[in-house]
Parts: sequence; C-alpha cells; structure tokens
Amino acid sequence: MIDADPSPGLRRRSLLAALAGAGTASLAGCPASNDSGETPGDGDGDGADPTPTTTADPEMARQLAERFAPTFAFDDAEQWLPTDPRPYTSERDGRTVVDGFDAFDGYTRRYDEAGDPPEPAVFYHVVEYGDSPLAVVQFWYYSAFDQFTTNFHWHDWEVLHVFVDTDTGDPQLFVASSHSGRVPNNEHLDPDPDRVPRILSELGSHSSALSLNDRRNSFQRLPLDDLPADITNRALDAVEQLAELPAAYGLPRDEGLRLPYVVPELDGAPIYEHPDLPSVDRDALVPDSLTVRSFDALSSPPTDLSARETGVVFAPADRETDDGADVTYDLVPTHELEDIDEFTGPQLSFEFAIPGVAEDAVASHITTAGTPWNQERYDDPAADITEPAHRAALSDRYDAVAPPGPLNDLVATISETIQSPDAPEDEGVETTEPSVETITLLRSDPVAAPTFRGVAMLRGVEAGDHQLTVNGAGVAPHTEPVTVGDEGASGGTPTTDTDTATATGADTTTATPSDGLTAVTLAGVGGEIPLVPAGEAIKVEVDAEGVDVDLSTFAVDDDFGGRLYEAAVGGPDTVYVHRGGAYTAEVRDVDGAVGAFRVNPSGTEPIRIDRPRTGTASLASFVETLVGETTDRLAAVGDDGGDEDEGGDDDDEPGASGSTRTLGGLLRALEAVSGAAGRAAERAESGDRSGSDRALSALASNLERAIERFEGLRDTLPAERAAATDRQLREARRRTNQAAAAETL
Repeated sequence: MIDADPSPGLRRRSLLAALAGAGTASLAGCPASNDSGETPGDGDGDGADPTPTTTADPEMARQLAERFAPTFAFDDAEQWLPTDPRPYTSERDGRTVVDGFDAFDGYTRRYDEAGDPPEPAVFYHVVEYGDSPLAVVQFWYYSAFDQFTTNFHWHDWEVLHVFVDTDTGDPQLFVASSHSGRVPNNEHLDPDPDRVPRILSELGSHSSALSLNDRRNSFQRLPLDDLPADITNRALDAVEQLAELPAAYGLPRDEGLRLPYVVPELDGAPIYEHPDLPSVDRDALVPDSLTVRSFDALSSPPTDLSARETGVVFAPADRETDDGADVTYDLVPTHELEDIDEFTGPQLSFEFAIPGVAEDAVASHITTAGTPWNQERYDDPAADITEPAHRAALSDRYDAVAPPGPLNDLVATISETIQSPDAPEDEGVETTEPSVETITLLRSDPVAAPTFRGVAMLRGVEAGDHQLTVNGAGVAPHTEPVTVGDEGASGGTPTTDTDTATATGADTTTATPSDGLTAVTLAGVGGEIPLVPAGEAIKVEVDAEGVDVDLSTFAVDDDFGGRLYEAAVGGPDTVYVHRGGAYTAEVRDVDGAVGAFRVNPSGTEPIRIDRPRTGTASLASFVETLVGETTDRLAAVGDDGGDEDEGGDDDDEPGASGSTRTLGGLLRALEAVSGAAGRAAERAESGDRSGSDRALSALASNLERAIERFEGLRDTLPAERAAATDRQLREARRRTNQAAAAETL
C-alpha cells in the first residue's frame, strides 16, 4: 500500500530532546576531550587514576621542543593557519577570554592587510612521567575557526604528542590528533629518531595526519615498495574486506575519496553575513569548488570535488631545514597562555537528518574547543592514545603508563547503492564503493565522526542499545538500532601485530579480536551499510501498531543486491531503498515466525507496510504477488515478439517437447502457482489449517513444474529477464517452504 507521509517534515535545525544541552566538542578537529577531561575510550587501564606527571625543567623542555618541532603542510585552500590567540583577548568580569567573533574577524582582517598568515605560532608543553625516563612533548596549534563537512566552530586546538625516552633520547610514539575520541588518531610507534615529524593538516578541520617517509606531502596508510607507512595503527580485521586497513583517520582527500564542505550558518544565515564579522566575506571560507550549500540539497553525491594539494608549509623559525617552508613559526611555551581563562563563542549546529516515520533532524551543539591546560591529556598525554596496541607497548616499557582497558568499537563499511547492470531496468540494484566520505552519529552520544576510506568507526562506545545514523552529501540518511556488547575481557595484552577478529555467526554482530581487549560490533548487514543517492531514494516504512504481532526484526532484500538492511525493531522502522530495485521486505516476530511483503518502488511517495503479519497467510500471499509479477513481466517479453504457444496442456509431463520449451507453457504454469498461493493464503486467513496445507502442497508441486519449464526456456529469454526470473522463482520456493513450515497461520 502506498500512503502519503503521515507527518510534516521537521525543520532540520530543530533539536532532538535527547541531545538538548549535551554540548561536546565533537566533529571537527578538536577531540571530544573537554574541559572536564572526559575523553571517550581513552583507555586508562582498569580505571585507576592517571599516573602523575610533572612539568619538565624549562631548559630541557625547550631543547626537546626545538628538536621535535614539526613541519606543517597545509591544503592549498586552507584559510585558518596556526596563529597566536593573544591578540584577540579581552577582559570580562575579571576573566581573560578569547571571543570567537573577535578572533575570527581579527584574524581575517590581519591576514588580508598583511597578505601573509598573521602571528604564526606553535605552543609547546613538556611533561615527565614520575619514576620513569618517559617524557612527552606536546605541540599545540590554534586556529581561529574550523569549517568542516557538516559543522564548524570557533577556536580549534590541535595537538601532536611526541613520547620520548630521555635516557636514550629516542622518540617512542607520535600521536597526531584526529577528529574526536571516537575516531582513531594517526599514530606511529617507534618512529625514526633522525626524522622530525611532518604534519599534513586536513582542510578546514585541521585534523593532523603524519607524514614520516620520503613522500613529504602525501599520506601513506600502507607500506608501498620501499616506502614505510606513516602510521602503525592495527588493522580493522573484524570485517574481511578491512583485514589490512589500519584503524586511523588518515587524510581522506589525499586517499582517493572526496569530502564536501558546507557553508557555515548562524541564526539561519551564512556566517559571512553576520554583523559582528565585518571582515569576513565568502572568500574567507573554504572555496565554492569544495563546498555544498547543504547535504540534502543534492540529489546524488558530488563527483567534481578536487583532491588535496599542498599549499603553505610552516616550519620552526630557529631550525635550518630543507622542508620547503613558506612560513616560519614561533615556538612558544604554553605557560605564556595559561592566563587565558576561556575561549568563547556561540554554539554552532550542523545538519544531520535521521530517517523516521516523520523525517527528524539532529542539530548537535558544538562547544568551543576548550582550553588545553584544563584538559586531562594536557597533564596525562597517554589519555590521547587511541590505539590499544600502542598504549600496551608503552606500558610494557614504562611502568608509569597503565595498560589499555577494555574497549568497544562499532564498525561498518559504507557503500553506495546503484542500478545493477545485470538486472532489467528498475528491477535490481548492487552496491559499490562510495564516492564521498560520510558522517556517523550515535543519538545516545552526540559525538559525530567522519568515515575514513569508506569505513565508519566509533571507538570506545558504551555497552548497551544505541541508534546509529549515517548521513552524507547527496545521499538519503540511514539509521538503525545497534546493540553493543560488553567490553573485551579484562585479561590479555594486545600486541603490535594484527589481531584476528572472528564473527561468531550469521545472526551476531560482535567479534572479539584475539587480544581479548577490543570487542568489535558490526553495524549494517555483515558490516556493510549501503546508502542511496537522495534523488533515487524511496522511503519504506513498517509499523505494527494495531496489529496483533510483536516484531523483533525487519529486513529488506533486493532481487539482485541481496540483503541490504536488517535490524532489530521495537516499533516503527524506516529504511531508504533505491527506486531501481525490486525488494522483499521481511519481518520476524518474537516467536521466530516470518512474514514477507513485495516492495516495488514507483513514484516518490513512501511505501508503507501497514499490516506486517507473520505466518502462512503472509508468506503465501507474498508468493502470489511475486509470481504474478514474474508472470506479467515474462508476458511482456512475449508481447515484444517472444514465442507464444497456443497449444499444450499444463498437465503435460515435464520434458514433453511443446509446453516445457515455450513461453506460453511457462506462463500457464506460473498462473497455476499464483492460484495455489492465493488459495493457501485465503484458507490460512480463515483459520483452515488443513485446507491451507493442501493448497501449499499444490503450490509446491506447481512451483517445481514452473521452475522446470523455466529451465527449459532460460536460454531463449533475454539474459537480464532470465536472471530476474531465476532469482524470483528461487525466492518463491524459499518462501513457500517457510509457509509450509510455519506454525502460525
């Protein structure tokens, strides 16, 4: 049944009550660690207090900072380069603050007037772990504004941690900050002691990728010939196709995928129109060529976004280097900034649609980045290590670092749904690699995270029930419930080798690597979430309200693409499908009974399954509908000049020369199947079990006869029609068997 959407759409910038006031520094470059020091999945061992650290001697700190001060390579479209925030301070109620409007407008004005980045600066802080030769040099770099793919905020603080053994002088670990505590940082264990770190900064967000080999302006996720990888994060081996993909954010626009940006809005208007930003115009933002006005304004993902190209290169002013620096920066101790009490500015929201019976939207509040010196990782940099194997390695070497604690990861690969070239037009889809990165969000925990290499990964998720949403430019939003199991067992120690995660069964979603510490929950179907281009998307809704059935799962299969959606359901559920597919929607109830419904998109209105029954009647009715559809489409082949047979008898023995090899004989056999299926459904509806069983027996016999006749005719049919008929008859057989075995009429 096709019904109109029952509820008006909700404004995209309306807040869900569950997220109101939940402010976190979430999606953009600043990690989710806030002024209270809470970082998701920070891996602090068994929950013990962080190991005490002390601030290093100023002379030692300066020496370490000068030795490891990084070189920065920025995107050629970058607008907000590292600067000194002190020119933008003001006094408010006896407190020193940096106001977001003052910093953004002031930085833009100074840059325009000088023609060069104003006050280039990087700030350092060095701590030593007690009773240990381990010290950490932190390099903090500040940008006045952050414009990313779905959100934006004032004041972006990024950090590079360099863990150093002061006895040997060798670096132990580089940790370059990514988007949030939910997204694995870009990390490298045991880097070359003779090579200073080079940071490749992501456009707009300033997420930091490492570049440690001879390809100075390119991120290398995996080793290539004689080039070592720039990271040593372990692989995502819970999903077969990710068995060699390191779990790190990386640098998407340098790795083949596209990342569109949006124009920041404040109070419903582009931010450059705000009266408190007189120096900011459209040219002060990410260029039009990389920008979309909003995600839902596109009918398909953009394909003309350029890849990353290196622009300005920063290097420390007191180092003689051949790094090709365009700008030199001052190296300043952070204690010179610690009189700044707060970085302020309005909380900015971002668009994030969540499909429902009515189209909801979430606009997560983004706090300012927080002052570094009020964060836990400022005094305990190990809190920012997101790779358990790296923390385990440091724990083995230094008692001062606690081993990693249990951790839950939520993982899925993102794909794009397209028309299948093997199917008749509008009768089948397949999935392919995505063309753009997307954004993931748990509604229970509004820390949004971008995908990397098409992988959605949320690290350190709390055990329990969650609602996962995936959205992106030009695609319809996807949402599904996920249950994250208990964290990995407390025993065991991860190694730097790739661990093996083994799924425990087709109906389970949790895999535990052999380290016994990281439990991986796979979202989607077998770890894959197919998204649909917005212009090709049709909403399918199921709601058992008013029906005497307690549903447990809802799934959608395409004739060619297979299972595209499967999730637990406790109420109304919604999924977007591609209008070019032909689908079977399946429901199961809490007793395991199955129901099936045919879904053939047409038009633009949502398709609603408003009586999701389970049992024999539902399944037999589905077979009647499916085989009737098959019959009509095969008849159209005959109308176009196929071989129709006027004679023959439906009761001819299989193998007889006439009816088994003509389209007319097949059509009559299929009509017999539909008739038997209809009788089985009718008698099941009336509660006549014996009559239903007899009709099902006739259905099964007629179906096998039809299949034999189809096999005799297959080679004479157009290839695409033969492929579709084959799939539909196999599906009819499967559902007929389910109907015969069903305990519920």
